[in-house]
Amino acid sequence: MATSLKAFLEGGPEDLPRRIVGITPPGNELLLHHHGGIEHFRVTPRHRDTPEGRLPVFRWSGRTAG
Repeated sequence: MATSLKAFLEGGPEDLPRRIVGITPPGNELLLHHHGGIEHFRVTPRHRDTPEGRLPVFRWSGRTAG
């Protein structure tokens, strides 16, 4: 049975709709479509305690055209 993992997003646009997002499968980079562009987040070695449990932290690394 496949399971969906979650990550905590740090940095990037302040108006992101969510800071906790699903990641399937986990990888080194997460791409998130937002306001006509693509926000890039890279995995860090850190974790953060959240209401949804201890999650890996992905830090914003830039934006490209979508």
